[in-house]
Amino acid sequence: MADKMATRQAYGEALVEIGEKNRNLIVMDADLSKSTMTASFGKTYPDRFFNMGIAEQNMYAVAAGMAASGKTVVASTFAMFAAGRAFEIIRNSICYPKLNVKICATHAGVTVGEDGASHQAIEDISLMRSIPGMTVLNPSDGVSAKKAIEAAINMQGPCYVRLGRASVPVVYDDSLDFQIGKGITVKEGKDVTVIATGIMVNEAIIAAEQLAGEGIDVRVIDIHTIKPIDEEIIIRAAKETKGIVTAEEHSVIGGLGSAVAEVTAKAAPAKIKMIGIQDRFGQSGKPNQLMEEYEITAADIVKACRELV
Repeated sequence: MADKMATRQAYGEALVEIGEKNRNLIVMDADLSKSTMTASFGKTYPDRFFNMGIAEQNMYAVAAGMAASGKTVVASTFAMFAAGRAFEIIRNSICYPKLNVKICATHAGVTVGEDGASHQAIEDISLMRSIPGMTVLNPSDGVSAKKAIEAAINMQGPCYVRLGRASVPVVYDDSLDFQIGKGITVKEGKDVTVIATGIMVNEAIIAAEQLAGEGIDVRVIDIHTIKPIDEEIIIRAAKETKGIVTAEEHSVIGGLGSAVAEVTAKAAPAKIKMIGIQDRFGQSGKPNQLMEEYEITAADIVKACRELV
């Protein structure tokens, strides 16, 4: 695998590979297949691919119908239109009857870049994890994205998978043991813990390396499954280190930070600092510029860790 890869690219590759083995797999897209990377599946398996047009609510309703007839359905569009525009259909037609539909949403977060606020979904994790019975996955790189897609397709019931537009560094190798609901300790540490998700896992690793040079020993945890969240790994971090920094390319309201705080409040109260979007809309700009503007870079994680130790 390349040194950098967009999680949406890994998604497209995974679909083609899985489609060869799983003849029960149906893929749908809302007229964005070249952007979401489902086009390769459509080209390889045209009889199992449906372009539903710019009609996201209808696409997820049709996906529910196909799942009710025994198919495993993966349906894609941008995160804003999946989690946002189609929320009611996903809630009532997919999750309420516990149907086997996988909502694989690309172009999430502010690193969508120049498309601006209207297309930068920073509320999608909050929306999707609030629905009873929904599993929520947010892989950090190309390797974990492929394994997340395979795990999502193999599990029974609804699942939301969050994918990005921009190429990001590859964190893992193919030996990664990806299990839904199980966080990954990327690096052990005794002073402070950074719990990150999605593209922020790489930023957390960079921050930990910098802080090591200052004598601060940082534990880095990848929470790729926001729901069901790994309570055990969070409670252990809360008890064994001086505090927790959460890092997400999402609003701090209802996202990873909220989920971690819910766990610690119940079982192991801890000092928590949340790196994420602070109740603001996105805006147009280069991905790196926007990460700096919204203070979700490795440097921001470093600052938060210093304040806890």
